[in-house]
Amino acid sequence: MADQAVGDWGLIGLAVMGQNLILNAADHGFTVVAFNRTVSKVDRFLENEAKGKSIVGAHSAKEFVSKLKKPRRMMMLVQAGKAVDDFIELLLQNGAEEGDIIIDGGNSHYPDTNRRTNYLKEKGIRFVGCGVSGGEEGARYGPSIMPGGNEEAWPYVKDVLQSISAKSDDEPCCQWVGDEGAGHYVKMVHNGIEYGDMQLICEAYDIMRRGLGLTNKECGAVFADWNKGVLDSFLIEITRDILNYTDENGTETLDVILDSAGQKGTGKWTAINALDLGQPVTLIGEAVFARCLSSLKEERVRASGRLTGPKPEFTGDKQAFLKNLEQALYASKIISYAQGFMLIQNAAKEYKWKLNKPEIALMWRGGCIIRSVFLKDITKAYRSNPDLENLLFDDFFNKAIHDAQAGWRDVVSKGALWGIPTPAFSTALSFFDGYRTANLPANLLQAQRDYFGAHTFRSRVSDNATYPQGQDIHVNWTGRGGNVSASTYTA
Repeated sequence: MADQAVGDWGLIGLAVMGQNLILNAADHGFTVVAFNRTVSKVDRFLENEAKGKSIVGAHSAKEFVSKLKKPRRMMMLVQAGKAVDDFIELLLQNGAEEGDIIIDGGNSHYPDTNRRTNYLKEKGIRFVGCGVSGGEEGARYGPSIMPGGNEEAWPYVKDVLQSISAKSDDEPCCQWVGDEGAGHYVKMVHNGIEYGDMQLICEAYDIMRRGLGLTNKECGAVFADWNKGVLDSFLIEITRDILNYTDENGTETLDVILDSAGQKGTGKWTAINALDLGQPVTLIGEAVFARCLSSLKEERVRASGRLTGPKPEFTGDKQAFLKNLEQALYASKIISYAQGFMLIQNAAKEYKWKLNKPEIALMWRGGCIIRSVFLKDITKAYRSNPDLENLLFDDFFNKAIHDAQAGWRDVVSKGALWGIPTPAFSTALSFFDGYRTANLPANLLQAQRDYFGAHTFRSRVSDNATYPQGQDIHVNWTGRGGNVSASTYTA
């Protein structure tokens, strides 16, 4: 069997992403062993795309394991959930042994990766949970790769993963993220930010179409222009292409597509995790809810016949307003990334992970769906100050958001006056205004909670003997209540 061990790297799962990653690794000089549960796919792949390349097939899990050099590096690109656990067991039953490395490159939920890392560690097998972003083209020519898990594996997988990853300024968009499920956690937040970016772009498009009355082609020209400036990014670029796309009959394809959006769950996971950690990641939350609202298509059609609102009427300088819209998109995007990094920072504390923020920003600079020029500025901000409390405290972003403020407010107010929903633009501005407010009305909220539930509050006044600072205080608001309090003021 030993003479059969020719493979540097093994990959299970021959869907589009799997096939393209195999071809990518072969292009970089690695011999790859390919396996798929439906074995006919292996033969089809070897006879077509893989022909003449350093790719060998395996027709069983046993053959797959036996064809790999030790320590075996075995990557799975299969559907998240039960399939990942099933393949882990299959590899364990078919010769995977102490010292081997198993890598999950799918969109797994990070608690599952935590569990798998610890389970396999007990068996002496090093598990890596690896976020991979970039879609079909990224997988083929260089994705963003976010590995985490058992750090002992990193020296053994670094050469392959960094070779096949995207490069930004000659740096690989692949660095070790952290322990256990940290890699999949960072990929989850990446996907949440992706939800936010897409929703912001959709709102800008809606304002152009319904607010300014622009055609798809005119909107496309605006996005083309924006792609030359601070908004230069993959998502702006593809939006430009989509707006200009017509089919063979001359039909503008965008206008044919049903306005009911789907989701695979990673944005929802990010929003739920933000709530669990008590972090105000409002923009990603609104982006998820916007998709949920879009899916109520039939109900919305009925509502459109029963509920009325203003009709958009634009007067003034369209070019000046489009500049404001560009600033609103830029400022809202800054808020979304600031919120995303707040979440990452808090998760590192909560889960005791060592997460490297400048390296995370670097990994997102190329290959992935949210790649943009903008991420170079984030990398620079965290490299110059790794302990930066918030992205908005960095001089570059502080200036950018203040410069954008007037245009941003104009766009959000116009949206409200025109009856065009801007949940992501609006929540970004509300967060900014809340974050920069020293005293919020939560004092009234705490009073209400103490009034009806004796939940107590704390004093913000340092020199008041009746309400001393640093203590949980309950007031008998009605004169009828007792002096027993329910729970602390933070409950």
